[in-house]
Amino acid sequence: MLELQNQGVTPDSPVAWEMPARPIVQPARTPERRKPVAIDAAVQRAGLTPPQLATLQTMEQFRWYLHFVRRPLFQAPIPVLFNQDASRFVVIQEDGTLDEQPTLKLRG
Repeated sequence: MLELQNQGVTPDSPVAWEMPARPIVQPARTPERRKPVAIDAAVQRAGLTPPQLATLQTMEQFRWYLHFVRRPLFQAPIPVLFNQDASRFVVIQEDGTLDEQPTLKLRG
């Protein structure tokens, strides 16, 4: 403390108590070790209505694939299909019709 007073710095001065600025070092990222889980196609199709299954089979002939199925509580399942380059997606409604402009929000 005497050294600081000798330098003209008082204990009330913010300079006396500031920590020296150090560069922030980010820890090295470890590679991803989780493996994607293989999803059985039969498990994904379980619970879909017959019209949804018929539409799904038709869309698969045009190289669309079932990516995932949302299963909201007390509602019909919502199958989501993507085209072969994953640039577009559609939703199959409960009655088997396609919703090409779904309000479904997907993570990017």
